[in-house]
Amino acid sequence: MAITAKDVKKLRQMTGAGMMDCKRALSETGGNFDAAIDLLRKKGQRVAAKRAGRQALQGLVLTRLNDAQTLGAIVEVNCETDFVARNDEFEAFAGAVADAVLNQQPADMEALLALPLNGGSTVQEALTALIGKIGEKMGVRRFKLLSVSEGQVVDYIHPGARLGVLVAVTGTAPLQHVGRDVAMQVAALNPIAARIADVPADVQEKELEIGRESARLAGKPERILDMIAQGKLKRFFKDNVLVEQAFVKDASKRVRDVLKEAGAQVHTYVRFALGD
Repeated sequence: MAITAKDVKKLRQMTGAGMMDCKRALSETGGNFDAAIDLLRKKGQRVAAKRAGRQALQGLVLTRLNDAQTLGAIVEVNCETDFVARNDEFEAFAGAVADAVLNQQPADMEALLALPLNGGSTVQEALTALIGKIGEKMGVRRFKLLSVSEGQVVDYIHPGARLGVLVAVTGTAPLQHVGRDVAMQVAALNPIAARIADVPADVQEKELEIGRESARLAGKPERILDMIAQGKLKRFFKDNVLVEQAFVKDASKRVRDVLKEAGAQVHTYVRFALGD
């Protein structure tokens, strides 16, 4: 049968695929719209396979909170170019994935990809279709859920949506303001742990050994190497442990001082920076 411009336009509206792709699909399927849609989906799968070796280093980091702010979700969704990261359809897909993670709480990435989205397709099917339409490698790189039985989960997205943070805080006072300050601190200074007790033993031992060797190379006596190394470890904590860090909004205070003044405590956090 003859393929008309109206047929091509209709298929394009149904699928979002390019005009020439729609025309070829209709021609190859004799004007059968269902078969043409299947063909375009198969094309999307081929595009995904063709692009598998490419790097997807751009994208979005998004957060979502439940109404009670006791559960937060953070996701990273990648694409190849910043241009696509600002595409409305890519943003809508990433937002739908973040909503699905919050509402359905998958256990792992395999479970996430099998989650249903609003349109009835799974995350994987929607992703494959979007790859076929836009023609770039894309993927959901990672996600994390953070919950509290008491207190509040506070989120922060840095302008541009390339960096996001979730922070779990408890306390007797309103927590939104201090929680946001702490989340911004995490975003800006990227601490390795919330508290000294949370710093892994192997990291502490590595810093002690670096301190000893530095002092040894400086000609310090062996009997004081451990003391010097302990001093360097304390400075390491001040630079790299969240509650010990100088507060970014007022360097005369430590984060622990800010938390104490607000009657709050920080328990854990999640920080996603695009491409980390």
